[in-house]
Amino acid sequence: MGRIVITEFVSLDGVMEDPGGAEGFEHGGWTFEIGQGDEGAKFKLDETFSSDALLLGRVTYEGFADAWPERDGEFADKFNTMPKYVVSSTLKDPEWTNSHVLAGDLVEEITKLKGEVGGDIVVHGSATLAQGLLENDLVDELRLMVFPVVLGSGKRLFAPGSKRGFRLAESSTTSTGCVILRYERA
Repeated sequence: MGRIVITEFVSLDGVMEDPGGAEGFEHGGWTFEIGQGDEGAKFKLDETFSSDALLLGRVTYEGFADAWPERDGEFADKFNTMPKYVVSSTLKDPEWTNSHVLAGDLVEEITKLKGEVGGDIVVHGSATLAQGLLENDLVDELRLMVFPVVLGSGKRLFAPGSKRGFRLAESSTTSTGCVILRYERA
């Protein structure tokens, strides 16, 4: 049985929008201003190599599909070859290698996916999808890399009124002051 894992870069005030600076957000690229340190880079590499599939919303998928096929290295190789599932009602024919569209009811599609894919099905970015997964209690683990910055505005991981319990499983701090938190379903 697969597990849904949401992994996000977030600010101290919970903003997850445009950490890399490619989306035009007024504070875009905020993670590069601080950096994740060698420990954070190792965490992301280990996370990627332990992932069995990617689960992405359409907007994040399109950004990844535009960037990753052109990149080289072990991280890019893993992203480019692993199965990718895109939750979208508008995308019909994804071109990125090994990509599949999930266009039906979110709960039904994810429940079916968890039965078909063993191991970690990892969600990067994808604010709307992440919120939908959280709202429908479909998340098995949260991995948050919290950057020591307050942005004041932007898309947040948790929608207003959200309430879910999680248990802290692991925490560490990088040399740049980022805190890596791993939470499991309570």
